Parts: sequence; structure tokens; C-alpha cells
Amino acid sequence: MSNVPVAVVTGSNKGIGLAIVRALCKQFPGDVYLTSRDPGRGQAAVAQLQQEGLRPLFHQLDIDDLQSIRALRDFLKEKYGGLNVLVNNAGIAFKVHDTTPFAVQAEVTMKTNFFATKNVCTELLPLMKPYGRVVNVSSMVSSSALGGCSQELQQKFRSDTISEEELVQLMNKFVEDTKKGIHQKEGWPNTAYGVSKIGVTVLSRIQARLLNEQRKGEHILLNACCPGWVRTDMAGPKATKSPDEGAETPVYLALLPSTADSPHGQFVSEKTVKPW
Repeated sequence: MSNVPVAVVTGSNKGIGLAIVRALCKQFPGDVYLTSRDPGRGQAAVAQLQQEGLRPLFHQLDIDDLQSIRALRDFLKEKYGGLNVLVNNAGIAFKVHDTTPFAVQAEVTMKTNFFATKNVCTELLPLMKPYGRVVNVSSMVSSSALGGCSQELQQKFRSDTISEEELVQLMNKFVEDTKKGIHQKEGWPNTAYGVSKIGVTVLSRIQARLLNEQRKGEHILLNACCPGWVRTDMAGPKATKSPDEGAETPVYLALLPSTADSPHGQFVSEKTVKPW
């Protein structure tokens, strides 16, 4: 078993994920794993970084596939005895003009952005070593979507005692409400991506609370963050930030020094804690 520290970035063969891997390869004192669904694309991304003089490693990971998540979990356990840094970056978004029915968009977006991210956390958080760092890439859209929710929903999503089970029920309810065509009547905003990222931000708050309760002395810090509006396949060419600029806040949170005890359980943008 290796004593080398290890970092994993999900969905990192392009865009912000690739930029996070690039930065970690330069700053993290250990092995950095670039992961992607498609091994070919992943290996190509690794080769690209190798040409820049960096040394990322590759592991296949499709966050929508529980077996794939568990294969990574078993690999990390066996080779490293755990995990030091986890960046949950993988996610999807439909384009604004996509004609896919909204209920389908809601189900597909929720499946990957919320439920698959939750599955990664369920399998990998128990592997986090003391002083580990977990970064869940959310979005400022989660804040604006929260503002577009009914007062009742806002109260639930801001609650300091909401459980993971209750959050799962709410995310499922959104998808069911879209299928029935009643989501706006039920107090939801008209953005599947936004609601899925509310889920990621609230999940992060819950996970941080559980770490405090169950693993208090281990100094593990877990946060959600917004990388900003970044020029990627997802956000398009008009966005204001380069992927390397978008990586700055996630990398800052991934590399919080061992002496830090905050931020933890926060929503962070531009390296600054934002109110939720």
C-alpha cells in the first residue's frame, strides 16, 4: 500500500475538470487521477497534460454507473489505503435552446448532477483520510434557483437539520412534478440544472454536518463551490472565464492547508464564502 497522497477529479477529461487536474499536478504533493467515462478521451487528456510536462494518472469513472464508482473505490482502497482529495466536478447541462421535453431534461440532469454525485460521495467519503479535502462543484445558479423557489421550499433547503433522505425526497419530487407539469405550481423554478445544483449545495451542507458529528477530530473539510462562468462545451464560448480561471476556487478548496478549520460546509465563490 502506497503512502503517497492521492487526489481524484471526476469528469476531468476536458473543461474545468481538466484545468483542475492541471493545477493539482503542479501544486498537490502526490498522485493526481484524471477520470472520465470514456477511456480513450481520458487517455488523450492525460497525453495532453504530459506534453505540458505534467504527470497525471488515469482511471475510468462513469459516475452514472455504480459499478464504475465501486471499482474506483476498491482501487483507491487497495493502492492508497484511502483518499486525500476528492473533487466532484462531473456534471451535465442541456443547452438553452434544447428541444428535449423539460421533464426529460429534469430527470436526466438530476440523475447525473445530484444522484450520481451523491453515489460517488457515499462510496468515497468513507475513504477520506484525516485532513482530507472534498470539493463539490456546484454553481451560482443554485443560489438564483433557490431564490426562485417558494418560501416553503427555500426554508427546507436552508434548514440546518435537513437530512439526506429528505433532500432525496425533494429532488425526486421535483422530477415527478415536472412529469405532471405542475412544478411551477408546486413552487419550483423553471431550471432543471439550477434545482440539481441546489441539491449539490445542500448535500454538501449535510455531508459537512455529518463529518462534524461522526469524524470530528479528523479535520476533513468539505465544501460546495461555484467556478464561475467558464468557457467550456457546457457554458459556451461567450463565458467570461478561461477553464484555468474557473479551476481557481475548486483548487483553493482542494488545497486548504492542514492548519485550516474553515471553510467547511459552505458555498464558496471567488474563494469567498457566500450566504446560502
